[in-house]
Amino acid sequence: MEPSRIVVAGASGVIGGALVRSLVADGHEVVRLVRREPRGADEFRWDPESGRMDASALAGRDAVVNLAGAGIGDHRWTEAYKARLLGSRVGGTTALAEALAALEPAVRPRVLLNGSAIGYYGDTGARSVDEGAPAGDGFLPSLCLAWEAAAAPAREAGVRTVFARTGLVVSRAGGAWGRLFPLFRAGLGGRLGDGSQYWSFVALHDEVAALRHLLDRADLSGPFNLTAPHPVTNREVTRAMGRVLHRPTPFPVPAPVLRAVLGELAADVLGSARVLPARLLESGFRFAFPEIDGAIRAAV
Repeated sequence: MEPSRIVVAGASGVIGGALVRSLVADGHEVVRLVRREPRGADEFRWDPESGRMDASALAGRDAVVNLAGAGIGDHRWTEAYKARLLGSRVGGTTALAEALAALEPAVRPRVLLNGSAIGYYGDTGARSVDEGAPAGDGFLPSLCLAWEAAAAPAREAGVRTVFARTGLVVSRAGGAWGRLFPLFRAGLGGRLGDGSQYWSFVALHDEVAALRHLLDRADLSGPFNLTAPHPVTNREVTRAMGRVLHRPTPFPVPAPVLRAVLGELAADVLGSARVLPARLLESGFRFAFPEIDGAIRAAV
């Protein structure tokens, strides 16, 4: 990829931070959209939930990457927090898409790479799904549908629009795995529920590489599943964590306990998502860590 000028929303997150570091290391100019007062010329303020932003942050740039959104697993899913999850994604995407559409074509970025999630498919059980599968039922599928639909103004204005439907990112820095690593290192890890639910994981290294692949390829648009090609059950994840960290895994967490602690979020933890990256593989992308043990080792 030739040096480019790229706007990133959500740069403070695990994925966004890793992506920015990768881009900057390769000589790309990165502008961050932030919710606080800017601290330098490489930052612009925006408010994704209200839709307020300085459109000049986008003018003359080559690409926009939108990974902004409140953390799915950061809190119990109260009605207020579900509204925040939805607003932070739909509001931010709408603001960016409308700002892109309003720019003159000569200064309009060529691509919008927008975050999404494999929550789009809902609970798939043991059934494998790829990008051709319909949306599932429930809160997460409805959130993902609205999130992706909010990008319509950019797409209709001719901006190449890509949706990164990300799986469970294997990283010590945050997300589901950020909570798992300390437990397993302490010898307190175990399967969740009966452990039969599929976890479609992706190493952080491969997540960043896939995002850059999607930015670089002008012929790619629409949804792409960012998951390793070999999803595994939670039981297999538990065994792999024990192997890699050399710790016992004796403490399963029963489903009723998860429901009592997590509320509605437990349905996501206990649900099964066997998601395959069909379009990503068809585009020529190759995973550095396609298996669960390698993905965990890369994060240790």
